[in-house]
Amino acid sequence: MRVVIAGGHGQIALRLTRILADGGHQVVGLVRNPAHEADVTAAGGQIAVLDLEQAGVDEVAEVLSGADVAIFAAGAGPGSGNARKDTVDRGAAALFAEASERAGVRRHLQVSSMGVDKIDGLDPEATFTVYLKAKLAAEDDLRSRDLDWTVLRPGRLTDEPATGRVLLADHTGNGAVSRDDVAAVLAGLCDTPAAIGRTLELIAGDTPVADALNHL
Repeated sequence: MRVVIAGGHGQIALRLTRILADGGHQVVGLVRNPAHEADVTAAGGQIAVLDLEQAGVDEVAEVLSGADVAIFAAGAGPGSGNARKDTVDRGAAALFAEASERAGVRRHLQVSSMGVDKIDGLDPEATFTVYLKAKLAAEDDLRSRDLDWTVLRPGRLTDEPATGRVLLADHTGNGAVSRDDVAAVLAGLCDTPAAIGRTLELIAGDTPVADALNHL
C-alpha cells in the first residue's frame, strides 16, 4: 500500500509510519516543516512538505495521487489558540478529505477525539471546547463525502508502552490508551472493510489488536 499521513511528524503518525514501513508499505508523511524530514525518514517514511492551512485542494490532491489510503492525523497541538483549532482540526481535515475525493483515494481514516459528542454545558469559549467542536465539524464533513471513511476517537492519550490489547467499539466509555496502541489500530484499519462508514472509539482493553479489528 501507499499511505499518505497528514500531520506526518505527529507522535501517533511517526509510530504509525514505523509500523507500516516495517510491514513493507510505502508511507508519505505530509509535513509543513522540512526540518522534520530526518524524523520521518528515521521512521521509514518519505516527506511531502505542504502547509494544509495555506495549500489549495489541487496541491494536496497531487500529493495524494496514487495513494491507497489517506490518514488525517494532524492537529493544531498544545499551546495553539482557538483560531488554529479551527483552521487545522476542522479546516485542514476538510481540505484533506476533499483532496482525497479529487485524487480518487477512497480509503480515508480520520483521527478525532473522545468527547466530541459531549460538549453541551461546556464553556463555549474555552480552547478545549473549541477543539472538540472543530473535531466534530471535521467528522461531520467527512461523513458527507463519497469516501470509504472511518473516524477513530481515541481516549486520553498516554506515552505508555504498547500493550497490544485494546477495546475498539462504537462506544467504549471513557478511558486512556497508549499512542503506540492507537498507531497499531490505525495500521490495521487501513485494510479492515468492516470499519468503513463507522465512528469507532478506542481505549485500552483486554482484546489483542488483531482480534479487535477482526471482531468489527
